[in-house]
Amino acid sequence: MQQGSAGFHPSPVTAVRGLIHATHPLPSIAVTAVALILGLAVGLGSVELWLVAAMVLTGQLSVGWSNDWIDAARDTAVERRDKPIVTGMVSRRAVGVAALAAVVVSIGLGFALAPAVGVANVISVASAWAYNGPLKSTLWSWLPFAVSFGILPVLVTFALPGSPWPMWWVVAAGALLGVAAHFTNVLPDLEGDRRTGVSGLPHRLGARASGLIPFIMLAVVSVLVGIGQVGTAPRPGTAVGVVLGLAIAVTGIVLARTRRPTRSLMRLIMLGALVNVATLAATGMALVVGA
Repeated sequence: MQQGSAGFHPSPVTAVRGLIHATHPLPSIAVTAVALILGLAVGLGSVELWLVAAMVLTGQLSVGWSNDWIDAARDTAVERRDKPIVTGMVSRRAVGVAALAAVVVSIGLGFALAPAVGVANVISVASAWAYNGPLKSTLWSWLPFAVSFGILPVLVTFALPGSPWPMWWVVAAGALLGVAAHFTNVLPDLEGDRRTGVSGLPHRLGARASGLIPFIMLAVVSVLVGIGQVGTAPRPGTAVGVVLGLAIAVTGIVLARTRRPTRSLMRLIMLGALVNVATLAATGMALVVGA
């Protein structure tokens, strides 16, 4: 039943299921996993590691919820049956309250870790919310993804004593992966978005270019990860990881050229991202400037 149906109220169990679904769980879990992997790589203490994970997870939850909260009318207009607000599983108001609560918790956790972490986390989350708001329908739709994903390794290294910066190539890799995720996430919804006035960069470039660009970026990330291994002690599996990342990128390019865009491309980008993150994590403290 539609959310707008008079007198309809979802049961508590249904509402909880709807809230979980509205978090966009797969990307939220993937980004949190990346933060955990990076935290382990740079040797965060157990308390700091789990605080970082909780901060990133609640930030991601707030982003997912705010997306569905802000887009409720647009999603209803195009009958997005994968959206719990549209199907009546949960009310728009409940999703909005959850989004605001999650962002407050995330910001609090950031400042509990360190002032530098808190400030960086505010920038990261604000950037993501800006996409959900005014930037989604502009030529700059890619920018929040570059900023928020580029800041992710900064959140981790700033939690170390002295709040050191990560290496430049780690930040660049994060930013590129973020933009790649933006393109693949938007691809299946291009037509529906156009009907409701959304016109970000992928919409302007078209399906063919928007399918190819993210996997070209994934290939560049694999090269950056390979560059990051130069000058470090050889570690088993790093070369294999770089080659596997490139192979995933090539597979994505082929699929983008030969098949209709689906959300499987997003999953492939996330797989490539996790492979690259695991590979660069093997570098350990070499990820940190001055280490």
